[in-house]
Amino acid sequence: MPEQMPYISIVIPVYNEEETLEELYRRLTNALDLLNKSYEIIFTNDGSKDRSSQILQEFHQRRPNQIRVIEFSGNFGQHMAIMAGFERIRGEIIVTLDADLQNPPEEIVKLIEASEAGHDVVNTYRKNRQDRWSRRILSKAHNKMRSLLIPHLQMIDEGCMLRAYRRRIVDLMASTGEVNTFIPALALSYAVNPTEIAVDHEARFAGQSNYTFYRLIRYNFDLVTNFSLFPLQIFTFLGMFVSFASFIFVIFLAVRRVIVGGDAEGVFTLFAILFFLLGIVLLGLGIVGEYIGRIYQEVRKRPRFVIQKILE
Repeated sequence: MPEQMPYISIVIPVYNEEETLEELYRRLTNALDLLNKSYEIIFTNDGSKDRSSQILQEFHQRRPNQIRVIEFSGNFGQHMAIMAGFERIRGEIIVTLDADLQNPPEEIVKLIEASEAGHDVVNTYRKNRQDRWSRRILSKAHNKMRSLLIPHLQMIDEGCMLRAYRRRIVDLMASTGEVNTFIPALALSYAVNPTEIAVDHEARFAGQSNYTFYRLIRYNFDLVTNFSLFPLQIFTFLGMFVSFASFIFVIFLAVRRVIVGGDAEGVFTLFAILFFLLGIVLLGLGIVGEYIGRIYQEVRKRPRFVIQKILE
């Protein structure tokens, strides 16, 4: 019956978080109970290799009417884990939350209030970040690069996954069926009245981050190639400039040969210029390959993820 449907849906991707799950469960349920609003929690186990699966099953047994568990057959990534939850949410306000407790569950009340105030997308930025200084510097550099490459995506902090969406936005995102996507940016492309609020940030409760250097690189590729043609446009203009400069250089060499005569000077300079141009060509081919690879993944129409079982 409609009156039995939860008002709030919490979607949490989980990957090897056995050390944090019990504390996450305690703090999250306490915070949601205080709201006096009906809710559900959807955990997506993204192919964890530790005891996360058993712990999530215990959570479902404790609160079978409020906690649902999606078990992937393998590791398909954080955003696909969230998408699997989006396809099965029942609430009107949907909140995404990481399982590492760096974003306090107690901050969810701020997102609910902003959503109820009329905002269909509530983004957040982390104040007083507790990450390592190197991670903070990389994050700032990445945010500046993103604002340059994708100026229409206005976000202060895209790395914070504590966000809230209205049901309409989530339904639109789930209907895309994209193999590679970046959820906060996709939500903004559908939003009518988005906002961004500050939330607290804590040191990781236990364990280590699952984002390796390679995963961070892939994360940036997904963001840029899914929402901007700027890299391709840059290389188009760069190619035009290099072609024009090369034409001028050829004319200069021809005139110099007529006036001065032929010589063998400057061979190594020419080699350096040649290697530089070849490097640009290879980099451009790599960027084009990223776009073509994503087109290839989309046209194959393979499943974005494989669900082994659902506890509900």
